[in-house]
Amino acid sequence: MKILLIGSGGREHALAWAISASPLCDKLFIAPGNPGTAQCGENIAMDVADHAAVVAFCKLQGVDLVVVGPEGPLVAGIADDLRQAGIKVFGPSKAAAQLEGSKAFTKELCAEFAIPTAGFGRFSDAAAAKAYVASQGAPIVIKADGLAAGKGVVMAETLDEANEAIEMMFAGGLGSAGAEVVIEEWMVGEEASFFALCDGTHALALASAQDHKRVGDGDTGPNTGGMGAYSPAPVMTPAMEERVMAEIVRPTLAGMAQRGTPFQGVLFAGLMITPQGPKLIEYNVRFGDPECEVLMPRLKSDILPALIAACDGVLGDFDLRWSDQAALTVVLAATGYPAKPETGSVIRGLEKTEALENVLVFHAGTKLKNGDLVANGGRVLNVVGLGRTVAEAQARAYRAVDAIDWPEGFCRRDIGWQAVKREQG
Repeated sequence: MKILLIGSGGREHALAWAISASPLCDKLFIAPGNPGTAQCGENIAMDVADHAAVVAFCKLQGVDLVVVGPEGPLVAGIADDLRQAGIKVFGPSKAAAQLEGSKAFTKELCAEFAIPTAGFGRFSDAAAAKAYVASQGAPIVIKADGLAAGKGVVMAETLDEANEAIEMMFAGGLGSAGAEVVIEEWMVGEEASFFALCDGTHALALASAQDHKRVGDGDTGPNTGGMGAYSPAPVMTPAMEERVMAEIVRPTLAGMAQRGTPFQGVLFAGLMITPQGPKLIEYNVRFGDPECEVLMPRLKSDILPALIAACDGVLGDFDLRWSDQAALTVVLAATGYPAKPETGSVIRGLEKTEALENVLVFHAGTKLKNGDLVANGGRVLNVVGLGRTVAEAQARAYRAVDAIDWPEGFCRRDIGWQAVKREQG
């Protein structure tokens, strides 16, 4: 098979790594890709926002399957345009991608189909939003309705912080994403990431993961796109996973189908495991980043047949095998992230990580410049360790982090702390 993978981040490098290992994969194109994905296939310099160009490329090259990595193209309807051209694509339609493209859409779906989630209000002007915050009190969560690259959520611990977030969003601080805001109750519990492949009717649970959104150690500082992750998440016991499938994932699939917008692709449920049980924080309609970087190394089955089964509506009798090993990834980010990352600095020493056992490095924001690997984004590298326990995986990941020579980069030093604490009793 010839496969086109769309995207350029750490998630796409992890997917390219997994897809290229499949005996079904004869040729892998990645558009636009990064220096890491170039080790797995052929990078294609293409504007993936130009759907006509993507379709033309697929027809010219005889592409059999397109796998869409990031949310932007999905929300923009690239899957619809590819399907209309007769090209098989893994990813939801534009209508179904509203589950991530609009937080208000998802909250209304939850209300309609009794899916457990935080109480909420939705607002299109600052005065009404502030009045709601005043009536609810703090702490409270302020969310931009649209896509904001992982930066559209403010966990406001005071009324002043909440009002500042509201003013920032309605003033255009997040562009069109903040034209409407969703304000939610502050849920208490432990977060987890849960993934399920979906074919419109059936859902197949994948391994669980847990990520660290805050930029600083001890889960402090502003939210980011994710500073690290590990899998499996100990809080997601088999019983809890079944509750998530029964109370959240399956009702969502049924609701979307009932509305005439069946969901095909991967459904990523951000969860809060509360004393009352699992509640949905929000949906994403693609593999998580950095969660994908710990899921792919644990997947023992060939990923390609699973992606194809989701496209073809035959997931009902499908199963996947997972390694008993734990995986943990540490994100190396550029100084200034998440506000204003400094790009262009040279990264050295990656070859030292290749000599380390049970270590993988996935590229995210990198590029080659005059033969040097340089930082080209906020989150730059994902350093993955594998081990019998999360603690062992953590130790291997940080050993590899310390082998990399990049003074302009930084990372959290406590990724996986909750799981390690559990393991230590």
